[in-house]
Amino acid sequence: MDTARDDSFRTIAYRSDDGLTLFARDYGPQITHQWPIFCLPGLTRNSRDFHQLALLMSTDPATPRRVIALDYRGRGCSDRDANKANYNLGVETRDVISACQHFGIDRGIFIGTSRGGLILHLLAEMRPDLIAATILNDIGPKIEASGLKRIRDYLDAGATPSDWPEAVAFLKACHGRYFPALDEHDWQEMAAAIYRDVDGRPVADFDPAIAAQLQMMDFEQPLPELWQYYIHLAGKPLMVIKGEYSDLLSDDTLAGMKARHPRLSVLEAPGQGHAPLLHLEPIFRHIRRFVTEA
Repeated sequence: MDTARDDSFRTIAYRSDDGLTLFARDYGPQITHQWPIFCLPGLTRNSRDFHQLALLMSTDPATPRRVIALDYRGRGCSDRDANKANYNLGVETRDVISACQHFGIDRGIFIGTSRGGLILHLLAEMRPDLIAATILNDIGPKIEASGLKRIRDYLDAGATPSDWPEAVAFLKACHGRYFPALDEHDWQEMAAAIYRDVDGRPVADFDPAIAAQLQMMDFEQPLPELWQYYIHLAGKPLMVIKGEYSDLLSDDTLAGMKARHPRLSVLEAPGQGHAPLLHLEPIFRHIRRFVTEA
């Protein structure tokens, strides 16, 4: 169902297996001979994270692509789930499958940022037929606890800003040292992606129960690893983007990923941490080439 439209994308509603109304942004041509691109955001993020990338890909003069960016349950425009236990990778992977079914897409290129990349590990086991190629944005089968703790602390400190300049200043204070490559406009776009406008005030656009799950994690215990799922990506084109200042994806994990996927394409995002903005150069140029060759 088309529920809204502007000049650059359509906002589409569809149903999850358990009856929630979920939303996605649909950019570009409906019919193309190229694989469509599915974009999966991070833990508390939403489809707006991919707006600039989707505009570039969907309006490419040579090979315009259809780009679909998802709001998971509890994020963005999608319904909040009354059963908070459903905010987990398995349920969210099934929601991605529901989105593919709704859009009538039986194969595509998937870009997963952070949690979106973890979902792609599960998707590669559950429905490998859906995946033509994968881009993992600053994520792998092993997560560094120090980086996850930093995300926990950032979310815990996230008081509601009183206005948009304060929101931008808060993001700079939290993330500035990890993102020296960003200019003022980039920070403003980041704020617009993370927060929604409620009567002129920015409000974090996710169910607080999602952040609460992270607060309850026992970091004294080893974090689960997904190597048994990663091997299902080994036979397909795969690119990993690692932020130069990432504290979530380690060089050791990246080496393990290369050992299991000899044709793995690795790209470092200069001047960026977790997770890199994908529309900035030189990242976008490499994504465009990877997508074209997949």
